[in-house]
Amino acid sequence: MIFVTIFSYPAERRQSVQARFKETKGMPPAGVKLLGRWHAIGGGKGVHICESDDPMALAKWVQEWSDLLSIEIYPALNDESAAKRIG
Repeated sequence: MIFVTIFSYPAERRQSVQARFKETKGMPPAGVKLLGRWHAIGGGKGVHICESDDPMALAKWVQEWSDLLSIEIYPALNDESAAKRIG
């Protein structure tokens, strides 16, 4: 299943977020495939598109960042799947 995650952080956490990102590259654990990541030009927020059939792996990734980031997760459909869904 495809997921969209939206992350944000306050300015006072910027240094900590950047340090962890440099250290870990922000890569997800086994069971989650990162399809793309975009960072807002102004900083403080961004988006991941990822794929996983393992909700626990996705939860693990979120947990690894939950001390620094606020993260929202939404399951998503591509156009073809959405068209099938709406008939």
